[in-house]
Parts: sequence; structure tokens; C-alpha cells
Amino acid sequence: MFGWFGRVSFVPFSKVQDFAVHLRNGHLMGTKCRACGFQTFPPRADCPECLSGDYEFVEYSGKGTVWTHTRIEAAPTGFESEVPYTCVVVELEEGGRLLAWSGDTLPDDEVEIDMEVQVVPQIFEDTPDIRVHYTVEKRGTTWHKAPGT
Repeated sequence: MFGWFGRVSFVPFSKVQDFAVHLRNGHLMGTKCRACGFQTFPPRADCPECLSGDYEFVEYSGKGTVWTHTRIEAAPTGFESEVPYTCVVVELEEGGRLLAWSGDTLPDDEVEIDMEVQVVPQIFEDTPDIRVHYTVEKRGTTWHKAPGT
């Protein structure tokens, strides 16, 4: 399932692999520890606070603020065809951070630190392997979600 992110994963199994299924269905999910209530994104199968492995998925809104960003002009191996592009680290309202690319509604030169943004899952099913990643869009941008999980 993690192959859907477009790059090879060297981990054959993960306790939180359903994260990829939720994301493919348009749901940005974190995890919440059932033992102590600690919530985290990205999802973690073991609580960093109490070390319990008893967790549940919780949906995140995707709303957040730009924590930092950078424009990539010289790409690492495998990304040469993508340059130039802007990577954005978003601090999510519900907690946690994620790395995403600037999207269609947020031109690279308009990205600013502390800017309110919306993270949008992008799903590409027109290739042999489903490919999923996030983009950072202007706040208020909506996207299609599958029926509730």
C-alpha cells in the first residue's frame, strides 16, 4: 500500500498501513492512543507518551499553517523531472506536521511562513499503481472525499 505514494517503500508491513487506504479515500488520518488519549500525526502504532499499542485512527481537517518552505531547483535522484518545485512543512491544527508540495491554488511565490493553508490529498489512479500525495492549497480549498470511514 505504501507504494501508492509513488516511491518504493522498503518496509513490507506496517501496523498503520490502513493510513494509506484512508488517504486514498480522501481522509487525512492521525492516530489517538486509547490508553492515554495522546493524538499524533503522522500516525503511530505505538504511543510516544505511554508506549501503548492500542490506538484508533482519527480524521484530521487538513487545516494548518506554513511552518517552513523551500524551493527545490536541483532535485535528488528520482525527482529530476519535477523541478522546480516547492516543498512546504505544514503544522496541522490538530497537531503534528507534514511535508507537502505547493498546489495549484497556491503559487510558489505566494507561500509564506505562518500562512493559513489547507492540505489536500491528491490521488492519481490513471497509472498502473495508484499514486497518492498531498498538496498545500489556499485555505478553503475543498476536495472530494469518499463516504465516511
